[in-house]
Amino acid sequence: MKNNPIRPKWKGLMSDRERFNNQMHYKPVDRCFNMEFGYWDENFSQWDIFVDNGIKNIREADEFFNFDKIEYVSPNSWMCPSYEEKQIGETATKRIIINADGLTAEVPKDGHDTIPHYINATVVTPEDWKRCKEEHFQFNDEARIPNPEQVKKAHPPERDYPLGIDCGSMIGQIRNMLTFEGLAYACYDYPNMVEDMVETCCQLVERALDKLLPRVDFDFASGWEDICFKNGPIVSVDFFKNVVMPRYKRISKKLRAHGIDIWYIDCDGDVRLILPYFLEGGVNCLFPYEVNSCAHPSELLREYKGELRIMGGFDKIELGAGREAIKAYMETLVPLVEEGGYIPFCDHRCPPNVDPRDYLYYLDLKEETFSIK
Repeated sequence: MKNNPIRPKWKGLMSDRERFNNQMHYKPVDRCFNMEFGYWDENFSQWDIFVDNGIKNIREADEFFNFDKIEYVSPNSWMCPSYEEKQIGETATKRIIINADGLTAEVPKDGHDTIPHYINATVVTPEDWKRCKEEHFQFNDEARIPNPEQVKKAHPPERDYPLGIDCGSMIGQIRNMLTFEGLAYACYDYPNMVEDMVETCCQLVERALDKLLPRVDFDFASGWEDICFKNGPIVSVDFFKNVVMPRYKRISKKLRAHGIDIWYIDCDGDVRLILPYFLEGGVNCLFPYEVNSCAHPSELLREYKGELRIMGGFDKIELGAGREAIKAYMETLVPLVEEGGYIPFCDHRCPPNVDPRDYLYYLDLKEETFSIK
């Protein structure tokens, strides 16, 4: 990186790897693991601390703030190849595109970060899925899985940072392909099609795990779903329990056979109705855990004491409300860090409405609160 870090790394008596593993297993640590989830794209053009120092992406920001190191290996357990992304029209303010998931969508011409307006999907019926599966979900594509020896060389067993294996998505990516409304209809109109889509995703993950887990020493697993919103899951609880959870169990069995017993899922919104089935399926950590759509992290950590972990959960609304609000919310997290199984950071990408001076205050306060005294 061309710029020196703006802050020294927190002092420590353990390696980042030891610290992460102990903290996630409710074991003693020298101090809290120090990380953040990242920033909106606009932050890199609007925050002077980024602009003035040439910081243009999250990885550069992590180095700039000298956070503890955490790395991931990400096989492709989705489409390969994706649909060709192309523009097919425009209005005065919008571009009309076909995206990598085959969705026709309207996106703003000015490029600001927002959810696109989806017009229609390429995959709607079982016939559409059959064609898509044949063209985009070939299991024997070697480009899907990183070479284990190259991964091992890049992340040797004696490394001092935690390494995760990404386990993809069982239903969130399918939601992206079908759209929210499309998935809701498909679960009732074409349940066998949706289950076959879930099964396909699961098998792709399993194939990657079978090649990588015997050769590479991983510390944890990760995944992405985003299938909840403020009123709960966008699929029925029965569907999640009967279709999605059994696939989690299969993946978890492979992970645990190789000593990986921490598995986090990035799922925004109110997860409470399906959390018991996440846990039963082997997913035992929520990341980055949105507060306003769900509850203060203490509520779930108390309810599932010793069984659940949470990474994130610092309310972005309070982070943007000034220093008194930041300090007050930080104090509510102290008992959670002390008990273990919890790593605090912003409960999603930090938005640009947060004053960068207040963000630096937040980082200072987090160090003062959770580092070695």
